[in-house]
Amino acid sequence: MAALRRKLGDVAFSGIGGEHMTGEGLQSLFPMRELTLMGFAEVVPHLPRLMRRLRETAAKIRALRPDLVVTIDSPGFNARLLDRLRGSGIATAHYGAPAVWAWRPGRLRHWVGRVDRLLAILPFEPAIFRAAGIDCHYVGHPVLERRTAGPLSNPFRQRFRIPPQAPLIGLLPGSRRSELRHLLPVLKEVADRLHRAEPGAHFVMPTLPGLIAELSAAVASWPQPPLLVGVEQDRSDAYGACDIALAASGTVTLELAAAGTPMIIIYRSGRITAALIRRMALVQFAGLPNLLLSRPLVPELLQEACEPDGLVNQALSLLRDPQARAAQKAGFQEIMAQLAIEGSPSDRAATLLAELLARPAA
Repeated sequence: MAALRRKLGDVAFSGIGGEHMTGEGLQSLFPMRELTLMGFAEVVPHLPRLMRRLRETAAKIRALRPDLVVTIDSPGFNARLLDRLRGSGIATAHYGAPAVWAWRPGRLRHWVGRVDRLLAILPFEPAIFRAAGIDCHYVGHPVLERRTAGPLSNPFRQRFRIPPQAPLIGLLPGSRRSELRHLLPVLKEVADRLHRAEPGAHFVMPTLPGLIAELSAAVASWPQPPLLVGVEQDRSDAYGACDIALAASGTVTLELAAAGTPMIIIYRSGRITAALIRRMALVQFAGLPNLLLSRPLVPELLQEACEPDGLVNQALSLLRDPQARAAQKAGFQEIMAQLAIEGSPSDRAATLLAELLARPAA
């Protein structure tokens, strides 16, 4: 949004967004968290509300007649929204290509003719969508927008009075309620056991500002409650200050890779969701670092394997093995070289969106 303003001047925004977008002047039609659902069992109970929000959003767009509609992630919701905008004459773009390469490849055909331009955040995605006739461009991953200070120049430990030599372990259970419900009990036990094995260890849990109160209540009874940080700069500095991290599979694993922080990728979901993932998954790995390198650089402990015994053993092994940490860091440099672009992702995306705006109306 800021890059579009720099490029186009006076731009008005309306839609659905979170804290950063509202900070740029967006008035969100409804809370963004209503769309951050994951897993069959979590989505189904909310379908009536989601369908109502879909109708409301489509009606609002048709009433406003904007010059451009940009949908972001949430492919299930947004593919249906774009379908309802067909024939409206409104230019459309989608940011964050759906992961048809990972599961449910049949979804690809649903995007043909639905969107004027697709902005991908992984370098291998444009070839997949262009082969289907979709105008798709790699704009760079958002982690390239915000680079993290390394441990030597990082002020995080001093800011929060963490001794320089104390092991600092990041706990990142995700932000969706289903992720927190499944992962927080496991991390509670893991943190307690790790502290017994490494009495000087400190724990930090970077999270979103809107989750601080909820997580504060959740970790208050932990034997070793982690430091919670929600300010964006504190979160970014925490990634780089940690010696190791246990992180839910998702974008945060690339943020840790960009910071050069060795990690273990974790994930748990409900039984139904886990069974569906196993049946439909097309990829060997769950974590983005491993997917991008096509090799198991980072340990993945998923579903039934995501339990305290295995996590504690893996964490202690990584924490105490400099060579294992160095191997991960070398792999992270390969990943960042793959993702690299000229300029910033926001400027590249803004340029491609401005091109759409300059096209004659259909």
